[in-house]
Amino acid sequence: MQASATAQPNIALVKYWGKRDRERNLPAVSSLSITLDTLQTMMSVRFGDCDADSLAVNGEPAPAMLTRVSYCLDLVAGSHRPRAQVDSEGNFPIGAGLASSASAFAALATAANAAAGTQHDRLALARFAGAVSGSAARSLYGGFVELDAGEDTIELRQLATAADWSLAVVVAITSEGPKPVGSGDAMILSAETSPFYASWVARQPDDLVSAREAVADRDFATLAKVAEHNCLKMHSVMWTSRPPVVYWNRATLACMETVRSLQDDGTPVFFTIDAGPQVKAVCDPAFADAVTSALEATPGVIRTLRSGLGDGATVVGS
Repeated sequence: MQASATAQPNIALVKYWGKRDRERNLPAVSSLSITLDTLQTMMSVRFGDCDADSLAVNGEPAPAMLTRVSYCLDLVAGSHRPRAQVDSEGNFPIGAGLASSASAFAALATAANAAAGTQHDRLALARFAGAVSGSAARSLYGGFVELDAGEDTIELRQLATAADWSLAVVVAITSEGPKPVGSGDAMILSAETSPFYASWVARQPDDLVSAREAVADRDFATLAKVAEHNCLKMHSVMWTSRPPVVYWNRATLACMETVRSLQDDGTPVFFTIDAGPQVKAVCDPAFADAVTSALEATPGVIRTLRSGLGDGATVVGS
């Protein structure tokens, strides 16, 4: 009873921020994302041969995450399942605003399903993963993914595959340390204290419609405008929380200026920033080298990561 699976982080272009049901981890708003390819997490699950669940991340024990891992295993395999040994390996920074939890729990749900032989479909696994990490539901799917917050549960659908519309993503790493406030706690704070939170929730459907139409039409310019505006609205909610939630640093702002300069020169590129200091520059693949060079020359950038769009969570061994 063992299996391994990989999943990639996803980058929300119309973002998820806020929960309408904390106990079930249901989002307050719908969202739209792209799933990456070269960045990934592999989760290996072995049921049996142990008295308690265990977790190792990149070869090191990780007890702080074990409760969430066990909960995900219970959802997939049932609470009376055998205990499991779980090993996680990733090729990008953890807890730094790069959706490491999304890829981890998408891969975990997929691997546990294969190891336990439970035969849940992709939507069920997305709901299980999303119950632990809200954005993880989107990483079950590849390409362009819409998550509908729904009434009682989430729904997901793939709007376009990675092959349907090829885009490149250049990630500017501006800090490799953990972020100061976890996303879950920050969402609660925003909902309770930001004067902009209600407007954020109310206006999200407008952005979602515009982004969905842009994906259908392969309209890069419209998608760029919607994604940047939605990103800045989300961070304005964070900044106006009490106390403020500020994930950016000087290099984050410098990268945004770099993207602006590229846009002024006619480069098809836009930025988006999640709950962390890293800047993701989404561009036409033909311009990825130029975007990478410009970001690497930006003061404060430690390094860059390059990715295309990927195909979602996959079992790689059992």
